[in-house]
Amino acid sequence: MKFIHAADIHLDSPLTGLSAYADAPVEMLRTATRDAFTNLVTEAIEQQIDFMVIAGDLYDGTWKDHNTGIYFCSQMGRLKKVGIPVYVLFGNHDAESEMTKKLQLPDNVFIFDTRKPSTFRLEHLKVALHGRSFKDKETTENLVTGYPGPVSGLFNIGVLHTALEGNSAHANYAPCSLDELHAKGYHYWALGHVHDYQIWQGASTVVFPGNLQGRHIRETGPRGAVMVTADESGVQKVERLFVDVLRWHGLEVNVAECNALSEVVAVIGKALEAVVENNPSTIPVAIRVTITGKTPAHGDLFGLESQLRAEVLALAGAIGGERLWIEKVKVATSAQDDGEAVRARADALADLQDLLEAAETDQDFLKKLQEELLGLVNKAPLELQAAVPYFKDIRAGDLVGLVREVRPGLVSHLAKAE
Repeated sequence: MKFIHAADIHLDSPLTGLSAYADAPVEMLRTATRDAFTNLVTEAIEQQIDFMVIAGDLYDGTWKDHNTGIYFCSQMGRLKKVGIPVYVLFGNHDAESEMTKKLQLPDNVFIFDTRKPSTFRLEHLKVALHGRSFKDKETTENLVTGYPGPVSGLFNIGVLHTALEGNSAHANYAPCSLDELHAKGYHYWALGHVHDYQIWQGASTVVFPGNLQGRHIRETGPRGAVMVTADESGVQKVERLFVDVLRWHGLEVNVAECNALSEVVAVIGKALEAVVENNPSTIPVAIRVTITGKTPAHGDLFGLESQLRAEVLALAGAIGGERLWIEKVKVATSAQDDGEAVRARADALADLQDLLEAAETDQDFLKKLQEELLGLVNKAPLELQAAVPYFKDIRAGDLVGLVREVRPGLVSHLAKAE
């Protein structure tokens, strides 16, 4: 038999990081999670699977309207026509929505109970699926302890939405240990909640399939579900199914050897060409370019992120057409000179450097600077509030880090201009 295990679909969740730009692929961002799910259903039909398991976070919290549910029902209708049942466990995001609980689903969709663990038996396949949906978002107790023992003579699948041990990056929902899962005696654990693909073999095969579609720069690489092949002796094969429609990629470019902005752009261009060559897939890629290195070009780059991004956007268009989108260009370079060469000049630039160093401990100056910058911060567009990391520090009056970071860039820029 074959079944698909998916999780963390987050239907109609927006992709973030690109929408603030006029050149962004708006339509693709708006429909990406639906398009990925449509691809998954198509795969299920073409692969002639026996059933599908969705291990939580089918939805993305409170719905804005019923269209999300209508779309999901239409996709379930496609599976019903070919006789594929779907077993859905609600996770923390699903538990947030009242509409989730009221939606009438097609009769090929089965929901795990929220009050206690429930078991679905597929006698013709000799399969038993065990699971318990989240009733409340803040489900922090260990649910595994209440799951029933395996049904003798059947292939037992445990379905669970959990942070599992060691996943500190994710909220600690339904925590449990890997040892507890293996000890339960099931053949396969279909997990959800952690958005990265992970697999453990042992007494049980334990799998996080990852989320279906990367939604921001922290979810890089190909995304999708898994297809499991099993027989009476157990799990035979676990294959990844990539169904995403846009991928995120972090690209670090060292520009230590560059002397000017034009050289930096050229080096980035070569790095983008390498991304295209190493990713023959036609799936579009959203890239965050981070420029690093102790470089003579640091002064040229000071305060020119928007110009640099425009240059990189032009490169991306020329190199990858509609396949490449630049999510952000982040300048993380440092000055080649540690300040001693400027200080030895004993001129106005050296005095400025000394003043900026002294400003880090000048409380009156820092207070005045905060007052000046707050006017800018409060008028900034909403998308910039989260995008500019120093906005939070400015509001809190913690400007030492800002002054410290600006100093070498400003001094290098003025020295180069001179």
